[in-house]
Amino acid sequence: MTLDLQRIHYRELNSRQKENYNYQKVAAVLADYGFVTLRLSDDWQGADFIAQHIDGETFFRVQLKGRLSFARKYLGKDLYIAFEHLGSWYLYPHDEFLETVTRQTNTISGTLSWEERGNYSFNTLSLQLQELLAPFRIGPIQTGHDEA
Repeated sequence: MTLDLQRIHYRELNSRQKENYNYQKVAAVLADYGFVTLRLSDDWQGADFIAQHIDGETFFRVQLKGRLSFARKYLGKDLYIAFEHLGSWYLYPHDEFLETVTRQTNTISGTLSWEERGNYSFNTLSLQLQELLAPFRIGPIQTGHDEA
């Protein structure tokens, strides 16, 4: 017996399928850092999933996004945002990173999106944003089991 598995094409998935796909991918990356994840059936306090570290003390409530994003509804909720860009995953603290981006760029404050709708996302990442995000890069999925 052989398996006849066919790779899917991400762009052909609907939005819910893309979210499920992305959850599986980021969960695999977080496993490389000692985290197990628990998917939530509804956005509990803004979180799509909980990441628990093997130390038993570190927990992140994570909102999964398709790109670098901020939203007023996430303020004060101690949320982390996870998104993929060019094969790497990023996990950043929403409120702290919003302050950094607002302070160091002229991209969010005063925009219609932020001021009237309460959210802002970036279609592309400038070199400056990539540099600001660098500390929050958690990397691609590791292949194999490292025995380091």
